[in-house]
Parts: sequence; structure tokens; C-alpha cells
Amino acid sequence: MAARSPWLVCRRRRPEARLRLYCFPHSGGSPGEYVRWADDLPDVEVWGIQAPGRGSRITETPATSVQEFVDGLLASTEFVAPFVFFGHSLGGLTSFETARALRAAGRPLPERLVLSAYPAPHLSHPRTPLHTLDDDELLAAIDERYGGLPDTLRQDPELVRLVVPAYRADFTIFETYKHDPRPPLDIPLSVLGGESDLTTPLLPEWHRHTTADCTVQLLPGGHFYLREQAEDFMNVLRRLI
Repeated sequence: MAARSPWLVCRRRRPEARLRLYCFPHSGGSPGEYVRWADDLPDVEVWGIQAPGRGSRITETPATSVQEFVDGLLASTEFVAPFVFFGHSLGGLTSFETARALRAAGRPLPERLVLSAYPAPHLSHPRTPLHTLDDDELLAAIDERYGGLPDTLRQDPELVRLVVPAYRADFTIFETYKHDPRPPLDIPLSVLGGESDLTTPLLPEWHRHTTADCTVQLLPGGHFYLREQAEDFMNVLRRLI
């Protein structure tokens, strides 16, 4: 089932790997950035989550709510144990909610959640909404607030037309999300972030969402510290999993 799921992308299949790492991308992100980590994790099978509207699913309608995202993912995907979830930015939220949905369904849970640059979900962090902006304003606001937009995107109007719906859908998920209080998970949470990222002061509150250990570790950099400090980040990730 995992091999056939349209939600999963893998660069290097390793059926005998001791662990599988499922990576949930950031807003507008694709799994391609994450599956390349397999080069640095030789004993791990790395899978990227490919939601509708991204990559080979570019023609599909993107999900616009956490519930829609999680329902679609779980309906077609079997996570192979033992496994760990990694989620960066919006991926932190979707990986957390996926773990809660797995628990509710009585399905195997990840050994650990590695949550990157996303504030604890019960906290309100009101900011000017982006998902209602027009295309040019949306991309400019994303780049100003978070950075990380590739130059090729800014310079290619046709590419913008293709990818903006996914960006808009992702920010709709984030900006319309309402936390549903439930009992905390009983798996460890490892929370990572950049020292100068705006989300960093809100990271320690993740401890409320587990009865197991919750650690917070910061690296130099902003929201995309994992690109700015790629080697150090990979060393941290390797230790955690």
C-alpha cells in the first residue's frame, strides 16, 4: 500500500532499513527537498509526503484544511513501522495532526515527532492573513515574512500560475486552523527552530502535547535555518532518529 500511495515519494528505496522517515513539507514545498536527505542517512528509508497540487500531482485540487489533508493521506497510505515523522513549518502541524489521527484510528504511531519551525498548535499567533491576497501580493508577502522563495519562481510567470494555488491552499490550512484539544500523545517530541525565526518563542509550549519527553533545540538562522545550517541540521536530525 505504501509503495502505491500517491502521497508518497522516495528517492532511494531501502526495504531492509532499520527505520523510515516520513517528511511533511512546508507551505508550498515539495517532497523533493526532503527525499534528498537519503544521501546523508544511509540506514534510513526517507519518504516525502506529496500532497495534491504538488509535483506529479500538480493538476489535482489542493487540500484547504487540516482535516481534508489528513483524511486523504490516511485513506491511501500505510506507514511502515518503525517510523519517525519530520515536519517543517506547516509540515509540523500536518505531521502532528496525522499522528493524532493515527492514534484515533488505532493505527501504529511514529516513534518520534521531529517538529521544525512551527509554534505549538494550541497557541494563537494572529498575523495579517495571506491566503486572501492576489497572486503577486501573496508571493511577495511570503518572501518577506519567511524567505525561501526560489529565484526561478519569481522570474517565471507560467511557473507562478502553476504553483500559487498550492501556496494559497497551504496558507488557508494554516490561517484557518482551529486547535481541537485532545489528550496529549505519548511519544517523544523533538522541536527544532532557527534562533532568529519569529516562531521560536512559541516552540517550548509543545511540551503540552506529549506525556513523553519534549526537547527544544535551536540552530543559527531564520525560518529556513535547516538550509542555512544544512550540515549542522543533518547532524542533529541523525542523532534524533
